[in-house]
Amino acid sequence: MSSENTSIQMFGIKTPVIREGDDVVQILETALEESGLVPVDGDIFVLAESAVGTAEKRVVRLTSVTPGKRAKELGERYGIDPREMELILQECDEIFGGVPGAALTITKGVLAPNAGIDASNAPEGHVILLPEDPRKSSDNIRHRLEQRYSCRLGVIIGDSRTQPLRLGCSGIALGVSGFVPVEDARGSNDIYGRPLRITYKAVADNLVSAAELLMGEAGERVPCVLVRGAPVSMVNESPDMPTISMEGCMYFGNVIRGRTGNKYTGKNE
Repeated sequence: MSSENTSIQMFGIKTPVIREGDDVVQILETALEESGLVPVDGDIFVLAESAVGTAEKRVVRLTSVTPGKRAKELGERYGIDPREMELILQECDEIFGGVPGAALTITKGVLAPNAGIDASNAPEGHVILLPEDPRKSSDNIRHRLEQRYSCRLGVIIGDSRTQPLRLGCSGIALGVSGFVPVEDARGSNDIYGRPLRITYKAVADNLVSAAELLMGEAGERVPCVLVRGAPVSMVNESPDMPTISMEGCMYFGNVIRGRTGNKYTGKNE
């Protein structure tokens, strides 16, 4: 789809509270009907990971978790309930450190505080784990929605993340189906005709960030946003989310190598 003369619309889809074992697609169908929305070709559904995780029974009662020695040590170090710390260790690929209240992990290939485990919008005494396979989940949801509405759609399962040295959360796509999540802009020209050499467009992440303006982070009960008119390239598959190595990451690679250099003050020295 061309980005020229494109007008993007977003519609928040309000639903009842999603419970364990609920059918997310059926809930969306009912909510769409009540709101008078009918999906059309090219529409993108952005779904909150906590809603999908809850429906997939990824809700854990903390009293059912027995923390091990390492979980107790790290929980005390970072001010995290040792039972939640045990779940973090089970869910993450690697843990690097943390700050009070949050452990820094790589989980499912991306940086995530506390392995993406969410205590907000979870029942009292429970936490919600990330969907076990966000890519597969997005694919299943897309196919069912496409069959129901007889059109080509895209689905994103998204989460919120903080950015280094910035206050506040923005969006990140965990799983995508039906469109290209990262577009290669290398070779296109800037406004002065210079070719771009390293630029990739984080299409899916940007759509999640936009959708979160309607979803909110608290009790809004808007677990899904329908995005219409987004300039995306539709495909009939569920592409992997492109990642880069830690060493190749401009931010993380320098941190793990300890190459901080001299602190720049902005003054002539």
